[in-house]
Amino acid sequence: MLRAEGIHKIYRDGKKDLRVLKGIDLEVGKGETVSVVGPSGAGKSTLLHILGGLDRPNSGKVFLGDSDFYALSENDRARHRNQKIGFVFQFYHLLPEFTALENAMMPALVPCQVSGVRCQGARGKAERLLKNIGLGNRLSHRPGELSGGEQQRVAIARALINNPEVLLCDEPTGNLDSKMGEEILDILFGLNKEHRTTIVLVTHDKGIAKRAARTAEIRDGRIF
Repeated sequence: MLRAEGIHKIYRDGKKDLRVLKGIDLEVGKGETVSVVGPSGAGKSTLLHILGGLDRPNSGKVFLGDSDFYALSENDRARHRNQKIGFVFQFYHLLPEFTALENAMMPALVPCQVSGVRCQGARGKAERLLKNIGLGNRLSHRPGELSGGEQQRVAIARALINNPEVLLCDEPTGNLDSKMGEEILDILFGLNKEHRTTIVLVTHDKGIAKRAARTAEIRDGRIF
């Protein structure tokens, strides 16, 4: 399903090269749940962004199914990412001027806007997703009118709107209290059980990491 081969990532810090990832190999099977753990600054989020096509590696390859992600053109990679990958971040990245319903619909509207075709059913699907995760009475509320847990639920609905094959989650409970965090994790892992959605979850919390079927630890730019 998702495979990284020999991933290296280097950032330039003044006159120095900061080698964050040093030959990462990772394979995630269809329907598998994998947590990625490691100390702060180890490169967990960098790896997740590379797996999702958001940040190009200096060398190495990422395959989603049979597609070599970084061999695709920018437009094709963006299209592939939109259709096959959902992202859930620690910071919800909701658009403040839009309602919960409108935020959840956004990824479904992108291909329609590009092609000039009117999207049918995006609103209804977004409504169903939000109702299924307990936000049926908050559809018209803007992010500033929602709690942190509610905003993260909207972000999850947005991630699911295009039926992604893979969910990439970067500290999805990092801004939430423990009770709300557990509820968000229940939603995410429930999706895996119900739909066999592949999940890669970055966390610094070993208790959260144990909920995944497998844990990969990043230390010194490598996976152990």
